[in-house]
Amino acid sequence: MVGAVVEAPPEIDRLRTRAAAGDAVAWGSLLTQYNDRLSRMVAFRLDPRLRGRVDAADVMQDAYLQAADHRPDYFGQPDPVPLFLWLRKIVVNKLHETHRHHLGARMRDAGREVAGASDADATSVALLAGLTGHGSGPGTAAAGAEAKDRVREALAGMGEIDREVLALRHFEQLSNGETAAVLGIQERAAKERYVRAMRRLREALADMPGGLTGLRP
Repeated sequence: MVGAVVEAPPEIDRLRTRAAAGDAVAWGSLLTQYNDRLSRMVAFRLDPRLRGRVDAADVMQDAYLQAADHRPDYFGQPDPVPLFLWLRKIVVNKLHETHRHHLGARMRDAGREVAGASDADATSVALLAGLTGHGSGPGTAAAGAEAKDRVREALAGMGEIDREVLALRHFEQLSNGETAAVLGIQERAAKERYVRAMRRLREALADMPGGLTGLRP
C-alpha cells in the first residue's frame, strides 16, 4: 500500500458530494480550491523555452475542460483517488501534450544536455531552472555558472524517482503521502528519498558562498 493522503477538509467533502450529484457550482468551487496548487505545478514544469509563447492559464483551461467531460466517470468510481491527484494527472497530461506540440524532438536534446540522459528528462530541466534561476546564491557570474554545473551534476547522479520526489515535495509542495501516491511508492520511501536528494544538493554546494537559498526538507 502506498502512502496515505491527508484527508480533505469537511467543506471539500461537502462540495464533492454536491458535485457528484451534478451541481456545477460545487464543481467550480472544487476547481477553485485546487487552482493555486495546480497552477504552481504548471509554472514549475513548463519548459523555459515556452515562456512567453504558451500561457499557463491556457494549459489549465484545457485540462479543466477535459476534467469536466470525465467528471461522471470520476465520481462513478467505487473508490476514486483523491480529486486533487486526479486533476493533477489531467493537467500533467495536458502539459506533456503542449511540450510535444511545441518542442517535439527538441525535448530529447534538452534532457540530454541537463541530465546526461539518453532520453528527455523534463523534471531535470525544471529542477535545474528552479534551483538556479532565482534567489541570492553565488553573486558573480563565474560562481553562478559553477553552482549551476554542480547542481546539474548532482541531478544527473540521482535516480529518476529521487528527482521526481524532489520536484513534487520541494516545488509542487505535495505532502509525503501525496508524493507517494503519485509515484506509487511507500510514504516512508518518499520521505527518505526526499531527504537524500536534498542532502546531495547541499553537499554539492557546501563550499559555495551562499549555496542555494530555500533548500529545506
